[in-house]
Parts: sequence; structure tokens; C-alpha cells
Amino acid sequence: MFARFFVGSTVAAILSTLCVVRVAAAAANLPNVIIIFADDQGYQDLGCYGSPNIKTPNIDRMAGQGMRFTDFYSAYCVCSASRASLMTGCYQPRLSMPGVLGPRSSVGLHPDEVTIADLLKTKGYATQMIGKWHLGDKPQTLPTAQGFDHYLGLPYSNDMARIKGWGNNAPDLDKIWAEKKWDIYHNDLYRDEKSVESPVNQTTLTDRYTEEAVKFIRNNQERPFFLYFAHAMPHVPLFVADERYSPDPQKAYQLAIEHIDGSVGQILATLDELELADNTLIIYTSDNGPWLSKKHHGGSALPLRAGKGTTYEGGMREPGIMRWPARIKPAQVCHEVAGTIDLLPTIASIVKADLPAHPIDGLDISNLLDDPKTASPHRQTGYFYYKNGRVEAVRRAQWKLHLRGGKAELYDLNADISEANNVATANPDVVAELTALAANYDKRLKAEVRPLWRQGNSK
Repeated sequence: MFARFFVGSTVAAILSTLCVVRVAAAAANLPNVIIIFADDQGYQDLGCYGSPNIKTPNIDRMAGQGMRFTDFYSAYCVCSASRASLMTGCYQPRLSMPGVLGPRSSVGLHPDEVTIADLLKTKGYATQMIGKWHLGDKPQTLPTAQGFDHYLGLPYSNDMARIKGWGNNAPDLDKIWAEKKWDIYHNDLYRDEKSVESPVNQTTLTDRYTEEAVKFIRNNQERPFFLYFAHAMPHVPLFVADERYSPDPQKAYQLAIEHIDGSVGQILATLDELELADNTLIIYTSDNGPWLSKKHHGGSALPLRAGKGTTYEGGMREPGIMRWPARIKPAQVCHEVAGTIDLLPTIASIVKADLPAHPIDGLDISNLLDDPKTASPHRQTGYFYYKNGRVEAVRRAQWKLHLRGGKAELYDLNADISEANNVATANPDVVAELTALAANYDKRLKAEVRPLWRQGNSK
């Protein structure tokens, strides 16, 4: 009997070991995924997108070693809804997500939603979120309830909870920059579910976030990992580390972006050192366009029209850079429509994970990674610009139709990237086609709306 038990136990142990080996072997073939998400960065605010004064050699190197998208979109024109769409692959109304959540909000992203982190956990990934979450600051809505093993960051924007009496216009921001008044903003820095610093010292925040990112990569170099790194900057108020600081507030925005570029450089260097670069998909983009009312504390979306808070191109078209040497050839430029809503289904396709059972809006754009000249799936379905629960514009191929108000605005984005020449009168058939496309999609979406998490619910 002892012999039978010993043999049976040995066989079970061998089978268990083989299972672990098979899982490890499968995991070894999975790419690491890093998403670096800036806050309120304009389309032009990188060297590789034409900035005349901002130097971004590390992000430019990413573009040179991978693919730069010219028509890449955030899914919303302000903070929370944009981030919810990135995480879930859904347009804002489907999630019932307001544009912006405040501190101590009674609502947040529902834990039943499937995030990119949830999806990758099913394939054995280590997951970490660093930076601005902005999808709820209750334990049920923080990153650790949404598929992330660990979290370090601000649960909301870095200008929230400021002391009464301080404004947020350019003269106030000039003074904050010149005097380094980081302590007038009583933001809480969280580690996992607990506040560990209040008020947070924002002058050191970018560097501390980067140190955490490098540590996470080092600690998980033997397994596939997912890092979502959402910078506080260049959202106002702007801060940089002392060694990068200049007292001239006219240089604040430039220095903040260049600080982010330095952070990207450290991450790229770590991947190179650990020989992980070839099998790491690293993505750089932003949540929405520049906050133009902040004047020199905001960025530039040129040559696009308008900025943050609008559904013109400057509000939602963003830098989009992807590097993955094992698959993406260097120095590629893609002019097809793609966006943050596409990241979840694309990553699911890459790692062969099941998509959520509930409807999503994003599409698999992995074909563009192999050949940027292939057709985006959005050529068939269209791409929709939502604001406050309404579809304000729709794009298909080069045509973009604005649906606000009673007058149709139609733009040929291939010929008129700045949306300066309304050609609706000359193209009534296109106007009719895009109007119907938007109405039909919006009707289907509104029939499938899902709720937010609300304080007081059992979940």
C-alpha cells in the first residue's frame, strides 16, 4: 500500500511539474506589454510629430525602431472617460462613465468590467499600474480591484483638491511653477489601497514613478508582465525634478514633456539591459489633447483644430507609437485610423486570450502591426467621437462629419487636417451616409449600456 501511495504521489508530482513547465514554456512566448500614457499632451508635442522646441530623443527612438501612427485617437476628450475606454475597449456611453470623476467620488468603473489587466491575468501575466488612475478612489474601483496586482499613484488628476483661494489659470500656474508650490495641492499618493503620502511632492513624482516601473520590470523579467504607466504630467500644475528645473514658467511645459521622455529612456534602457526589448510591445500615447486655455502651461495640437474638451481633431487625435522588434519592423508610419479602444482586442489577439463576454467597441488592429498599409477595420465600421453620452462626430476613411447643432460640418481630413473647410454642401451623399452610420451605431450601443459601480451597492 505504501508503495502504491509512493508511486501515485510520484506520478502526481511529475505531472504537476510537467504542467508547470508547460505553462512556463507557453508564458515564455508571450510578449511583455507596456502602455505609457501621458496626460493632456498635444499631437505636436514630440520631436517625431514636429515639435519645434521640445526635444524627445527617447520617444523619437521608439518611433524609429517601431511604428508611428498619424491617425491615432483617444476615445474621449477628457480624463476619466478616456481612461475607462483605454482599459475596457469601450466608448464612454457604454460604460456610463462621466467625463471627469473627482476625489471621493461615489461612482467608478464597475469591477465587473474586463480591463486589459484582467485579460492578461488569465494568461499568467504580472500586472502593475503606476500613476493617474482616475476611475474611482474607493477600494472597489481602484486598480487592485481591476486586474492589477499592485498600484502606485494618484487616483485622480494632480490639480484636484487644491487649497481654496488658488486658481488654475496661467498667472496662478506661473507662481506655482516659480515658487514650487507643490504642497498647495493636497493630493494623496496611494500604494495599493492605502494613502501613503499627503500632500504628495509632485516635483519628485515622475522620477519615483519611473523607479517603480524599473523595479517592476526587473522583478518580473522571468515571466510575462503588463505595466500601465500613466504619467501625472503634462496636466497642470507642471512639475519637474530639481535637476531639470528652470524658473522660467514659459519653459514649464517643454521641461515636463522632456522629463517624461527621460523616463521613457530609462524604461527602454532597462529592457535593453535585461534583453527584454525584442519581446516587449511598448506603446506611447496620451489621454486627450492639450489644455489650450492654460496657455504656455498647455501644449500644441497643431496642425489640428482645437484641443482638450472638444471632438475636433485636436481634442482626440494623439501621438501613437508602438515598438515591438520581434514583430514590428523599424521606421514604419501608419496613416490608418486606430485608437486606444483597439488596444484591448488587439492585445487579446496577440496573446490569444478570450475577449470579454459583453460587447465592446474596439477592434483588432494587429494586422497594422505587420503592414501599416493594410486597411484598418474602422474603414468599415467607422470611428465615433463621443462626448457627454452623445455621438458628436463620426469618421470613415478620410471623411469626418460633425453632428452637433443643426448645420452639418463635413471635412476631408486627407486634404484638410485642420478641419478648416466645410465641404458638406458639395457632398450631400457622404453627409447622409455618415449620419445614418452614426445613428445606427449609437442606437445599438445605447441598447447595451452597462452601469457604473455606485457607493452603497453590495459589490
